Amino acid sequence: MCAPTIIHSVREEISRRGFLTTLGGAMAAAAMTSSPGPALAQPQKPVRLAKGFRDVHDLTHTFTAKTPVFPAFKPIQIRPKFSIAKDGFFANEITFDEHTGTHMDGPVHFVQGGPTADKLPADKFIAPLAVISIESRAAKDADAVVTVDDVLAWEKQHGRLPAGAFVAMYSGWGSRIGNAERFLNKDAKGTMHAPGFSEEVAKFLTKERDIVGAGVDTLSLDIASASKFVAHLAFLGAGKYGVELLANLNTMPPSGATIIVGGPKHEGASGGPVRVYALV
Repeated sequence: MCAPTIIHSVREEISRRGFLTTLGGAMAAAAMTSSPGPALAQPQKPVRLAKGFRDVHDLTHTFTAKTPVFPAFKPIQIRPKFSIAKDGFFANEITFDEHTGTHMDGPVHFVQGGPTADKLPADKFIAPLAVISIESRAAKDADAVVTVDDVLAWEKQHGRLPAGAFVAMYSGWGSRIGNAERFLNKDAKGTMHAPGFSEEVAKFLTKERDIVGAGVDTLSLDIASASKFVAHLAFLGAGKYGVELLANLNTMPPSGATIIVGGPKHEGASGGPVRVYALV
């Protein structure tokens, strides 16, 4: 066991070069012990990381039966299946739809014949994180959207979006996570209302900027009241992925962090729950 002070010192000393050297060595070792195949024939692209990091943040909501879900899906069910007292080990049985909890949307989720989540390149899951806040507008208008002007304003402060960036919308919606009724925010007609990306900005980010994906702290890349999934189609149709129900974006700087998305890898995945971290 390492003392906390030692762990802290080591973490402070980790540099981009040192991290990549370690990662590269691990990849080389894996390649030597793996059977040859088409995937190994492709050179590994360099991982994009900040120059160093001091903190690791969890951007994932705990997966529970109380987690708000899109009405088309069943609530998450978690049941004890084995117990130490009876079976000698403990394990749960979990039943859920792919698109529940903090989760990924693969291109195939909206694009016929698009890549499934398990086929997405691993190097797309580590990226510079850009957080665009629309919290103040969302507090007044549940149908607020991220616009091209929001992106340009972000760039005026922080510089052009870095190549291979992951762009996240922060709307403050996560404060509602403990109350499914408030989170879904249905009106008298049963229509949900929550912020998202506009179609215009989704097309701008995929055509005019180099991004790997986009994320939201709500249940959908589109505004919840959308009758057509225009932002989904723009992002996923361009081969990008989405991450929905991100947590703790309020703890993230607008720029400078690195996101790590633990993407799902079950066969034929249209998406699935993910564990998301940010290095700051």
